[in-house]
Amino acid sequence: MLVGQDQFQGTIGGGQLEWQALAAARALLARAAPAARTLRLVLGTDLGQCCGGVVELWMERYTRADLAVLQAACDAARWGAAVLVSTITPSGVEHQIVSELGSNPGIDQLLRSHRAQALPRVTGSGTAARTGTGAGRTTLLERLDEALPALWLYGAGHVGQALAHIVAELPLRLTWIDARAELFPAQIPDSVRIVHAPDPLPTVADAPAGTRFLVLTHSHALDYALCRAILERADFASLGLIGSKSKGARFRSRLARDALPAAAIARLACPIGVGGITSKWPAAIAVAVAFQLLQEISAAGAERPACLAPPAEAACPSACADCRSPDGAV
Repeated sequence: MLVGQDQFQGTIGGGQLEWQALAAARALLARAAPAARTLRLVLGTDLGQCCGGVVELWMERYTRADLAVLQAACDAARWGAAVLVSTITPSGVEHQIVSELGSNPGIDQLLRSHRAQALPRVTGSGTAARTGTGAGRTTLLERLDEALPALWLYGAGHVGQALAHIVAELPLRLTWIDARAELFPAQIPDSVRIVHAPDPLPTVADAPAGTRFLVLTHSHALDYALCRAILERADFASLGLIGSKSKGARFRSRLARDALPAAAIARLACPIGVGGITSKWPAAIAVAVAFQLLQEISAAGAERPACLAPPAEAACPSACADCRSPDGAV
């Protein structure tokens, strides 16, 4: 969450917790020292929330003098797994960017973990950080590389537009493709990448490995060509096609006649969307599809175990490539 004196971007969940966090962050901005601190809140005792639990917040003040560090962090994130190490010291905050194994067991674990499981962690003397005295050394470890799954949406019709509107507000990287430029809305969020392709089919090859595809075009012929090209790639995360059970059955039968392997054909999902929603309104269909998409992404992240380093006395039984995730993390 990025906080200024008069405005902010992002959220840590809203409610009383976020209100207290905003006040504490702005108090940190108003003082010359410390440059960073942590804030530990017991939700029941401190905030009167019946849900219970404890939250610890890391707050750090950035100025123009930190632009070089922030640019270096952005650059490191583009090249794969990297960890930003921020340590509170008596004189301020020290930063280090680590992308190689071997410097620290905690950093190594973050670098080796699947990105969805590589959560930030605080180590060291929490008391000094909470009081802002700088008497101890408290460190925040956070992975820098992109955590958002890639979604490529083909089709800017009624359902495509409704779905793009929802997805733009979700933790996804949306690429939206259609041959009809006039269908794209005039106002497009910065988080959405628009591709006007007179022939959308060749764009399939441009999607990164691990992409999730949704095909919702105006043409069954184009739908089929896109689905076949995606299935032939084999390195995608999922493929959903809008349509009825009959359409799905016809596509699978035709794919079999075109000699695609049965295992590949089985990866085609059609119809799409969670069950139990009977409305055919575009927005209702979009909600059902977005719901299903989030379920799949959450399940994929929960099922994938972190790849941790074996004990020193044990030999790793796997090749290094086995530990590489589709998003490039090792």
